[in-house]
Amino acid sequence: MVRFIKKNVVFCVALLAAAVTCFFVPPDSGYADYFDWKTLSCLFLTLVVVCALRNIKFFTIMARKLVLLSGSLRLLFLVLVLITFVGSMLIANDMALITFLPLGYFALSVTRQERYMAYLFILQNISANLGGMLTPFGNPQNLYLYTYFNIPAGEFCAMMLPPFLLAISLLALCCLLVKPEKLHIAEEFPEKLNVRRAALYIVLFLISVLIVFRVVSVFVGMIFVPLVMLLADPDALKDVDYGLLGTFLCFFIFSGNLARIDAVSAFFSTLLEKDTLLVSIASCQVISNVPTAILFSRFTTDYHPLLLGVNIGGAGTLIASLASLITFSEFRVLYPGHGKLYFGLFTLINAIFLVVMTVAAKLFFL
Repeated sequence: MVRFIKKNVVFCVALLAAAVTCFFVPPDSGYADYFDWKTLSCLFLTLVVVCALRNIKFFTIMARKLVLLSGSLRLLFLVLVLITFVGSMLIANDMALITFLPLGYFALSVTRQERYMAYLFILQNISANLGGMLTPFGNPQNLYLYTYFNIPAGEFCAMMLPPFLLAISLLALCCLLVKPEKLHIAEEFPEKLNVRRAALYIVLFLISVLIVFRVVSVFVGMIFVPLVMLLADPDALKDVDYGLLGTFLCFFIFSGNLARIDAVSAFFSTLLEKDTLLVSIASCQVISNVPTAILFSRFTTDYHPLLLGVNIGGAGTLIASLASLITFSEFRVLYPGHGKLYFGLFTLINAIFLVVMTVAAKLFFL
């Protein structure tokens, strides 16, 4: 039980929060309206295909090829941060970190540049949190808000492009602070890419993307993709992060119940009317970005500042995003004994990003 709780802290907190609200709003027929099944279906399909690609080491092999081209420490940082940034747009931020953080650790270890480990992990974490903001499927909160408010795809990308460009510019600047020391990374990777499986999974991934963009019916995807996976890679269906899906279900119940409590509804509605952007960013620092998105969507129809807030708010405290907790956990496992150094540097750099992104959003992006 203790191991399960440690591994699924966010899910357990969400389950407890949902259970508490059930005492104030006992289960009834109204609960059926809480759940956004399309969001859950799209998230499930994307996770399944990403798991299949990860099982054949597709992302790792492609990323390693790029890392091998790095001739200097500065270029290595740029490559690794860019890989994580782009990866979060395609495979979601938490999966990007799980895939590419070990690669960063390996690259710095074999080149004996371990002193930069905390800095690299922090930049990769920020790139995962902010890189996914451009696409509806890049971050779980994006997928939810995109579906919940039925935001047109073109409008979504247009809203998120300015902060996306600012984020990548700030990350590039941070990478340029690294010395351009010469590096040599020897080819030590025996894995070969299974091209046929990779092609199949990429097609399935494209189908998942078309479902997100409402080109293909979600019902077709929920039948076709799992059936193909049962034949091609049944393990991918088992490897899906069902804890994340369960967390969404719990937060749907939590936010749905709060919306039916008049005093709570009036409080949040009034708060969000004053400044949706700042309130959502502040909320992320305390309860993380996904529950903030689900909760506040019940009390406002002004989705632009809310969308900006739950993406920018992923930078900041260690609990502002699930991805940040993943990075911290990976760092302690791969580089034990340096947790305090990481936490201090993480807090400083994230605070800078949070302030710059917030001010820019307030002045230019709304």
